[in-house]
Amino acid sequence: MNTPVKSSETSTDSTPNVSIAVIFHSNYGHTKRVAEAIVEGAHQQLPQAQARAVDIYDIDWDYLDQADLLVFGSAVYMGSVTAEFKTFMDETSKRWYNRKWEGKWAAAFANSGGLSGDKLAVLQQISLYAMQHGMNWIGLPLMPTGHESHDLNRLSSFLGLMTQSLDGPPEETPGKGDIDTAIWFGDHLAKTIIKHQPTDTKS
Repeated sequence: MNTPVKSSETSTDSTPNVSIAVIFHSNYGHTKRVAEAIVEGAHQQLPQAQARAVDIYDIDWDYLDQADLLVFGSAVYMGSVTAEFKTFMDETSKRWYNRKWEGKWAAAFANSGGLSGDKLAVLQQISLYAMQHGMNWIGLPLMPTGHESHDLNRLSSFLGLMTQSLDGPPEETPGKGDIDTAIWFGDHLAKTIIKHQPTDTKS
């Protein structure tokens, strides 16, 4: 049940009418790799164009505004999101005021070098931000399979996804367990919004 699906094929006759934007800031590429793994998992349920990673330096506001689910991700600096990611959050204040994102789904992930790294504080920070926008939160309902580097949800996080990157290139770290968990998370997020997508009613 906890093993990520490896196939990227979908076998549905009708394409779900939902989309996902994974918004991230990454200075060294590790957080970007996690964002891309979440998108990879979402693509197990959705076509390429309906699940995309969005760098905060190249924001497609139209895509974010129409997306059903916004997944927010940041590295952890001094117990908080990065200054750059906080700037992005502040730039959405007019959307907050006009309730532009009210009713959308939201989720989050945090990456740090430390095993704890105060990632929980970042997930809580982003969760509060999403609640201010009037969004609906999706957590990570995945029981840990263990606490080794290859295990799923090895950090036992349920509010959102936690990953750890050691001192190495993003091709090597975060490790297999964290990346597999990110893929599982993306698949779960896509399944959740597909399950709850609005149904067309005709009179």
